[in-house]
This record gives sequence, structure tokens and C-alpha cells, in this order.
Amino acid sequence: MAEVATSASSSANSSARSDQLLVVVDPVARRMDGESVRIAKDVLSAGASHTKVCLPDDPEEFARALRRRGSRRPVVIGDDRALLRAVALLHRHRELSGCSLSVVPVGSVLGLSRSLGLPSGAVAAARAVLAGAERRLDLLVDDSDGVVLGEVGIPPGPGQGHGSPSAGGGPGAEADADSGASGPGPAHPWLRTCQSLVRTLASSRPARTALAPGAAGPTRLRVEVDGATLVDLDQPVEAVSVAPGAAGAAVVEVRPLAAGAETAPLTASGHTVTVSGAHFRYRADAIECGPVGTRTWVAQEGAWGLTLPMG
Repeated sequence: MAEVATSASSSANSSARSDQLLVVVDPVARRMDGESVRIAKDVLSAGASHTKVCLPDDPEEFARALRRRGSRRPVVIGDDRALLRAVALLHRHRELSGCSLSVVPVGSVLGLSRSLGLPSGAVAAARAVLAGAERRLDLLVDDSDGVVLGEVGIPPGPGQGHGSPSAGGGPGAEADADSGASGPGPAHPWLRTCQSLVRTLASSRPARTALAPGAAGPTRLRVEVDGATLVDLDQPVEAVSVAPGAAGAAVVEVRPLAAGAETAPLTASGHTVTVSGAHFRYRADAIECGPVGTRTWVAQEGAWGLTLPMG
């Protein structure tokens, strides 16, 4: 992991807030948009009294850099997944209450960052880090000690999960698809014959109408808010969402499966939300999780701090 320390000159720092920053650059951001990373680092280095830049190569080095921040204010340059990784790490070590996190969004998965009010563009986001103010925000903590900053979605929906393979896939599935495109080499003609036979048998099977667990579509779940049942297993639902609300409450919306006329969604708010039923997958912010048989989320008021633009 590379580390670079810089100090701004007195003239460049005359109007900027005196601060010491630990800038942790997510490796995905460096690969995807090195120019935005460079611009953000330049703006931060010019505006802070002292800036230490860390360039971790993997999640372990990313975590180690944050853990060794000392009195420096942590700044993450990366996408939603880097933000979630940082918050989850600080929560795991019970350091969220005493730490104000700053983020410069860089990458392709930025929906959560935008919803939180972070500026788009490296220059605007870096300036907000220097001149912004901390805002305490609510979050959800589940019974596996996972954190949710934006929203839980059940089922996760097609193409929305980024933390684990979608249903029917798995680690190495992409590589298998790539190797299958070019086909087996001349040394394994029998393998080509087997693959052709498998594809023929698979295509002759009738289409399955039942949805696999975690697939987008109606499912049967029990949703309880502060111990009161909002919807039970006898009512199929199309979707469930849980999000941090205000004053330490979670906001829940359940969309029942319409039978003819459109059915209005059921809404409730409370401190604790439990969803149970057949094994289901869910999306927590940018990460697809599960399958699980039950999951409970507890809202925590003002649990973490994020630097946002003034006003």
C-alpha cells in the first residue's frame, strides 16, 4: 500500500480550514477513473494543512489504513461500495459515534452517494470535504451486525445487486462463460461434445413458471414493525422496502400483490423491523444479500457522521 504525505503552503492555506486528512483511495476508483482521483487528491492536498494519501490494493489494506488514521479525518475516494465498506468497518469497531467520514464519489455505482447529498464531480466533492459540515445521519443495523445507509429492497430486483452473484450464478460463473465462448481446445474434443449435449437437453426442458427464491416477483413474507404484523404469509407481496426515516425510526413500505384493481401500498414506521418467511434475498444499499429465513433491522438515530456541503 502506497502512502504519500503532503502539506499545503501557508499562502494556499490562508483561507482554507486547517485540518489533517487521511485520504484513502479505493483501488476500483483508481482503475476506473484515475483522472478524477488525481484531481480530488490535488484539491484536498491544496486545501488542508496536512494530507496523507493511502493507495490500498485490496479491502484488507483499505481497512488497515482506516484503522490507523489516528487523529486524522478520514476521506474515502470511491463509489458506494467503498463508502459502505468504510462505514461497516467503523461500526464493527464501534467507532462511528466519534468519527466524521468524508467521501469523494468516484466510480460507476453512485446512487447511494447522490441520495445522501454528496456532490457529483471531483472538484465539487473535494471542496465540500474541505468547507462542508458534519451531519449526523440515521442508519439500520441488522441482526448480523450489517449496516444499511439507504434502503433495503426485497426482492433485490434484476441487475441491482453488486455484492454477490445473482441467482443462478456464482463465483467463477463469468469466467466459465468467457471460456465457453471460445470453446474447448483441440486437445479436448470430447468436452465440446458434452457441452453441446447439455445445451440441447437444457433447451428442451419446459420453462419454469415458479420463481426461484430471491427472484424478482411476488413472494410470501411476514413483515413485523415493533412487534405488530403489517403483512402476513397469507398475503403475497410484490416488494418490501425498509429505510432509515427520521428521529431513529425505520420507514417500511409493503406492496401487496394486486388481484385485479391496484392495491395501495401498506406503510408503517417503527424502531424494529423483522421480515421472515421462505428463504429470500434482499438488497441492502448496493449489496445483494441472502438467502435468509428471517432478518431484523433496528433503526439507530444519528449513528454516523458524513461531511456534506453547507446549506
